[in-house]
Amino acid sequence: MTQPSAASKPLAGWRVLVPRGGPWGDSVAADLRSKGASPLVAAMINFAPTADAPALERALERLAAGEFDWMTVTSATTVDVLSSQRVVVPSTTRIAAVGETTAAALAAAGYKVDLVPSEDNSARGLLEEWEAATQGVVPLRILTLRSEIAKPLLTEGLRRIGHDVESVVAYRTVGVSVPENVVTDVHDGLVQAILVTSGSVAEQVQLQLGPVPESTLVAAIGPQTARDARSFGLRVDVIAEERTAASLIDAVADVARSRAS
Repeated sequence: MTQPSAASKPLAGWRVLVPRGGPWGDSVAADLRSKGASPLVAAMINFAPTADAPALERALERLAAGEFDWMTVTSATTVDVLSSQRVVVPSTTRIAAVGETTAAALAAAGYKVDLVPSEDNSARGLLEEWEAATQGVVPLRILTLRSEIAKPLLTEGLRRIGHDVESVVAYRTVGVSVPENVVTDVHDGLVQAILVTSGSVAEQVQLQLGPVPESTLVAAIGPQTARDARSFGLRVDVIAEERTAASLIDAVADVARSRAS
């Protein structure tokens, strides 16, 4: 039987910590296995209902009634909220997604996506492309759904342009304690890489696993996540070229190849 080559399995012998569970974690774990890694899935964050459920309920009722021209969605978790509440988005309301991952989650849930940043998958990138796509159309009625800890960059930017924006918290992010064996394995240098997919994850990695051994690669999904991680005192060794799980895994694989050579 032909053995897989190092080129096709660059992460052979690597244990990689995946900090989120659910469908996302399962998908990332499968992609890691395809490159030879042994994924260690340990959810470090979870999502709780918003502290102001009535405000969210009112906003979603207005959305279903067609009172908004646009809705912005900045995370796949917001899509989970929409799906769990069986929110109907009328055809008159267009949807803007912050990036490809969020857009894919929206499509999988049956929502039509009208705008995704072509390059910069971030609130800043979405705002820039929004201005180009809606130039001269002011004011638009916009619903922005966000997490409790999200920075208001998009909402403030849209208001600055002159739009009528209602910003509503869709969910809260809470930390989850990882099993003790995961903490021990990281401290003992038995985990070769840790994926950091958000500032919330970075905070939990530093709180629960820090200081991370120098031998363990810390990989961030984007520049903003890297900045957030460093603000919490977490070292970042590599940043994905694109803000996607696939690009994050590729960044880790590239390091593995360079170390092997």
